Amino acid sequence: MWRKRTHNKMNMLSDATMSEQMQAALKLPNGARFYCCALQVNPFAYLARHGKQTPYQSEEEYNNAITDACVEEGIEVIAVTDHYRVKESKSLTRLARDKGIYVFSGFEAVAKDGVHFICLFDLDVLDEDDEKKLERSIGKLIQQKDQDSPIGDLDSVELLEEVRKWGAICIAAHATSQTGGLLKTLSGQTRIQVWKSENLLACSLRGRIEDEQNEGFKQILANKNSQHKRLHAPAVINATDVSSPENIKKEKASCLIKMSSISVEALRQAFLDPGSRIRLHSDEQPEPHAELLAITWEGGFLRDTSIHFNSNLNVLVGGRGTGKSTVIESIRYALALDPLGEEARKAHEGVVQRVLQAGTKVSLLAQSHKPSPQRYVIERSVPNPPVVKDEKGEVLSLSPSEIISGIEIFGQHEISELAGNKGQLTQLLKRFIDYEPVLLERKAKLQIELEKSRSRIVTLQREIAAFEERLVALPNLEETQRRFKQAGLEERLKEKSALVREQRLFLDIEECIEPVQAIYSELSEEVPIDTAFTSTKALKGLPNANLLENVGKALKALNTRLGKVKDDYGQALEEVDLAIENIKSQWKIESKAIEETYEKLLRELQESKVDGAEFIQLREQIERLRPLKDKTEKLRQDLNAYKRRRLGLLAEWSDLQANDFRKIDDAAKLVSKKLKDRVRVKVQMAGNREPLYDLLRELGGNLSAAIERLQNTTHLSLPEFAERCQEGKEALMEHYGFPPRSAERIASGDPDLFMRIEELDLPVTTQIELNAAAEGSDPIWQKLDDLSTGQKATAVLLLLLLDSETPLIIDQPEDDLDNRFITEGILPTMRNAKRQRQFVFSTHNANIPVLGDAELILGLDASGGAAEGKARIDSEHMSSIDSRPIQELVEDILEGGKAAFEMRRSKYGF
Repeated sequence: MWRKRTHNKMNMLSDATMSEQMQAALKLPNGARFYCCALQVNPFAYLARHGKQTPYQSEEEYNNAITDACVEEGIEVIAVTDHYRVKESKSLTRLARDKGIYVFSGFEAVAKDGVHFICLFDLDVLDEDDEKKLERSIGKLIQQKDQDSPIGDLDSVELLEEVRKWGAICIAAHATSQTGGLLKTLSGQTRIQVWKSENLLACSLRGRIEDEQNEGFKQILANKNSQHKRLHAPAVINATDVSSPENIKKEKASCLIKMSSISVEALRQAFLDPGSRIRLHSDEQPEPHAELLAITWEGGFLRDTSIHFNSNLNVLVGGRGTGKSTVIESIRYALALDPLGEEARKAHEGVVQRVLQAGTKVSLLAQSHKPSPQRYVIERSVPNPPVVKDEKGEVLSLSPSEIISGIEIFGQHEISELAGNKGQLTQLLKRFIDYEPVLLERKAKLQIELEKSRSRIVTLQREIAAFEERLVALPNLEETQRRFKQAGLEERLKEKSALVREQRLFLDIEECIEPVQAIYSELSEEVPIDTAFTSTKALKGLPNANLLENVGKALKALNTRLGKVKDDYGQALEEVDLAIENIKSQWKIESKAIEETYEKLLRELQESKVDGAEFIQLREQIERLRPLKDKTEKLRQDLNAYKRRRLGLLAEWSDLQANDFRKIDDAAKLVSKKLKDRVRVKVQMAGNREPLYDLLRELGGNLSAAIERLQNTTHLSLPEFAERCQEGKEALMEHYGFPPRSAERIASGDPDLFMRIEELDLPVTTQIELNAAAEGSDPIWQKLDDLSTGQKATAVLLLLLLDSETPLIIDQPEDDLDNRFITEGILPTMRNAKRQRQFVFSTHNANIPVLGDAELILGLDASGGAAEGKARIDSEHMSSIDSRPIQELVEDILEGGKAAFEMRRSKYGF
């Protein structure tokens, strides 16, 4: 069951693998947490008096069975509550405490009007003096208590008031039950008076309010009945009579109550703030989330300081210069996370250099839960990179972001910087998207394929253009050859002409073999295949290692065969090279006679004033150019094939971009729904067109008018724009309204530029609007650009608080926030979000820890400056708002401390 593991901190790192300082850090107080509480456990004597059937023959057997069941079910706190009796509870109390269970002393009271109440004290029934005090308290409530179920002398209102004077607390037992339930037993004005008593802070049910069958009772419990309506309705807990181990195992017998230390005052605080501090087992329980467990420092301003974090809301408080920002930036430094803003980066580097200082070591203990629970120690010494260790203390080849990804850290004013960066705002929305790894890989691969296709198309176009430029001369050369032929020169030089063709043949052979030689070179680089990953050592520890070793054997066989293929391939190339060289040598010998005849004929022609050499040179030029016709045609075919292939890639590219946008648009709608009446978000596809404008600016000239036209184009298709660019000036003027000069300059771009335009992935832009109206008024929606700095940061922080399971760490968020929005927007959202997410804030604003009901408040103090000073955190200043020293600290050092407590009392009654 969930309750069994609510309080059990995983101890996956043995003492031997953690530093002494980290071990000590985990023993420090870490504030409030949920305790599983069963607050109506009956002693053995109760069963005997009321004739309850039980399989246990003795009190000892019964006590052992009950306490063992508590331990098994994770029950940490019980209250042993007999009817107006305490002595009968002593043996069960003693045994429970021996087994590590906290026991509230108390009793069950029945008021004169018949209502049952559980009365709990901070007194100890095992202490003789405290026992006497309890007996005296009972004596003030009832004179005759010798009956099995005695009825007191005070009515419910009087009993509640009397118990409050003793510093104890009352819970209306089984409030809707036929037997003594407040709502069932009383009616009319009497019930209204008791229900609305300020001393009634809690009532118990067998389930949730939603499960109550009586509609009238349900309305009262939900604080929707006008006659019974209170400023703060009594908390609803689960606590029923426990008289057997089987009772303990039922969810209705216990509930989860958040406390810093177990006391009646802690119960009072929890009952006054049930939304934050009470959980029923039937409620939807938060999933375990990634969290920071502890941090320690060796050296620097925070030397010898340690923090044991709470899994929910942690708040660092203290005067200026006490090290709050250093704590935040130390976490960022240990995790090697870069600040998002330029000013934030400068501030971070300043803290590292001047406050942490060279040689300081920061150690961070982090816990992840997915895919399985695991703890890691991250250590970083200034100025070295971080080191990650596993639960055995072994160094891992992992980065901190790989073990606890998604953590968000913001330094002072960094949220304000973020609010001005539209690209980063879109990144916030992407936190709500579950991207499929296959699609992300496909998109990255597609970008590479598009780049390759562009490169190949441009190369082919250049080769075709070069060939065509050379082929321009061919018609003139052929015409000259025709005139030589008419003069009878070709017939006289036909043998030499044929020799020119044979000479060209050898060039063709070289070109033919060249690709085959390239393949051989590639094969030589790839063979043998690396099989180290299938070695016995690499596979050690894998469940199917014996089976997977066969893969290595198969690859080894492949290497053997490929090696033979490579050797045969190389030998074949050597043989063909040798054969061709032999043929070429023989050809030269055979051609010698023709060359001699040619030389003789040239001399004869010269005497006749005819240049035979010019004719042969002409033939050589023609023989070189004629094959280019076929090659050009082949290149054109290849070019068309690559263009068709590119069209398919571009279609897929557009589909993936559209799919990405739909996901972001869905995320925007989801966020708007979750932040209804506070923030709404809209997105624009390809809204950030700066990458396109940067490409166009490569053309030079004044293109500002054309860029302005593009900016005003609502729906811009990059493939269509690239097509218009290739169509020319007129197309750009017609479709986009470009000025003539701009259109002409853009149209003059080369094909590579237009294809790069097609490949752009223009970022989605995000528009955020904040409801600036006061709470309860009609909405006044204002765009982010029209808001004050504080309002901008408020809107962004509301997004950051939504739906994430990774820690959110912010240094003094109030510096950037509108104070009204802190109490009306930020804190209600944060109180709900902290159930499934860890927060670490530093602050000067008391509203954050007080109204946010921080589970852990850390009061920092310091002596001296950053370079030579030292910070510290006293143990009494490591607790929640329940603690009196913490309350005094908040009132003394935080801005609006007393006012925050007053607002807390008005909102929550305390």
